[in-house]
Amino acid sequence: MNAAEKIIDAVFESDDDFRKVLSITIKEDMNMNVAEFAEHADIPASTLYKIMSGKREPNVKTLRQIIKTVKRLKGSEKGEFIAVIAARPVLDNISETKRKICGSLCTIREYSATSMEEAIIAAIRAERDGAKALVCAPIVSPTVEKILRIPVATIMPKNSLLEAIENVAKKIN
Repeated sequence: MNAAEKIIDAVFESDDDFRKVLSITIKEDMNMNVAEFAEHADIPASTLYKIMSGKREPNVKTLRQIIKTVKRLKGSEKGEFIAVIAARPVLDNISETKRKICGSLCTIREYSATSMEEAIIAAIRAERDGAKALVCAPIVSPTVEKILRIPVATIMPKNSLLEAIENVAKKIN
């Protein structure tokens, strides 16, 4: 469950849970103070302090603004990143975490998996985290395409396959 979902769940539990989860999210997860978060959220710091201290309940507009800001700052708003599912050695070769695609800057987020089951779970997690699209191995892509609502592209390791064959051939000689 991502930070925004935790806050939404806490809203429905109790005022105390909401304040506690929001405080942990801002201070620990986002490594900010309340004033910094308020500035990012375009909410007056005094309003956020009153909400955090229990002197005021957030209205729907303020709550929306808090959730939207958490999603944006945590990089989990839908459409902000492309997920790549692969084994750790493959992911270690990715040098860019952001790339300009179709005129806009897109984040590339890694999801490590070493089995089919882990890859499927990672794909579902990536979609829930807000991935715009997914890139994964050909062995899992047909299954993942059937269960996700986001576009799926398949890694086709042509050059790396030939390099691997050459490397193993050197080892047996």
